[in-house]
Amino acid sequence: MEYIIGILLLISFVGFRWYGGSDPVTLDKIRQIPGMRSIVSAVYDVKPGEVWPEESIKHLVDECREHGLIFDVVESIPVAEECSVVMALHPDDPPYPIFGLPRVITCEENLDRYLSIVDSPANSLCLCTGSLGSSPKNDIPAMVRKYSSMNRIGFMHIRNVKILPDTSFEESGHLTQNGSLDMNAIVKALVETGFDGYFRPDHGRMIWGETGKPGYGLYDRALGTAYINGLIKANGGVIE
Repeated sequence: MEYIIGILLLISFVGFRWYGGSDPVTLDKIRQIPGMRSIVSAVYDVKPGEVWPEESIKHLVDECREHGLIFDVVESIPVAEECSVVMALHPDDPPYPIFGLPRVITCEENLDRYLSIVDSPANSLCLCTGSLGSSPKNDIPAMVRKYSSMNRIGFMHIRNVKILPDTSFEESGHLTQNGSLDMNAIVKALVETGFDGYFRPDHGRMIWGETGKPGYGLYDRALGTAYINGLIKANGGVIE
């Protein structure tokens, strides 16, 4: 009998830096990433003090991040399979560029591409409804139903966000009426597709005079957990 001994959460929104000729070992390793050879070779020819306009290198930055993620997945998933570990990738939060930093995992197209890199149950998603739901382009209930049906969700972050008129957003309470996401439709999709993985309410506001780490209020997360459990039971699910 085989057991999954753990879920390892991967965060896609990592930082990056440009490497120069003084990093020969690192550059040699980067060269091993498919598609990166010409980019790395070009870096060696950069003159001290040379400035590259952002618009001329943006596509390179995007490609660097995507190739880096591909390299990580190709190398790590076989090891995860050997150790009976499921790797669950968290999408970029928020799903659009901040301070010029590019994003790689922001929508259904990105998720499909990511899962196709290594088609294995060990290569799964941490589907965060708040992160993906911050973009009005993403149909969260449909995405949950799709990837849960494929058995490719290892971990669910179930929270609500309120999308503002200027397309920015703010974190809200978990109830459907508090934000822009249909939380009942999301949980219903999980129940109807037989999802039996892990979930959490993820974030919480600071309420009732609580102090602590911003975004992780204990009381609000407790209320969120109770609400999600209620939605599970209301949709015919079982809480163990």
